[in-house]
Parts: sequence; C-alpha cells; structure tokens
Amino acid sequence: MSQQIIEILSDVLELGDRANQMDESTPLLGSMPEFDSMAVIGVITALEESYGFTVADDEIDAETFETVGSVLRFVESKQAS
Repeated sequence: MSQQIIEILSDVLELGDRANQMDESTPLLGSMPEFDSMAVIGVITALEESYGFTVADDEIDAETFETVGSVLRFVESKQAS
C-alpha cells in the first residue's frame, strides 16, 4: 500500500521522477516546498476518494503528514475503523 500512497502524493504534489526516490521514511510536511496547506487538502481529498473514507478536521495534525509512513499508518487506521 505504501506505493499507492506515494503515487497519490506524487500526483497531488506533481513530483514526477522524484517520487521514485520516496519510501516510508521520506519526510513530507516542512521538508518539501510543494507540501503546503493547500497540498494537504488535496492529499486528504485524494485519500478519501481512493480509499473510500471521510476525514474529520479533528482527526489530522502535522504528525499525520510528517512522513510517507505516517500517512500510510493514518490510512491503515482509517481502514481498520
């Protein structure tokens, strides 16, 4: 599933070939200039559409988008609930 998360991030952030170097430890928020507040909204929307869940405002914080792995764990927790 981490590859799917990377693909979503790549599409929303328009990372192109840079996405090939990403893994679960890749830092996101605060480390990528493309990953701003508008990008967070785009990623949340893409995750909701791809995985069929809804994200409430109080479910997310900066730690959710710290790394690719933290986004993956968030998606896994949403799917488990």
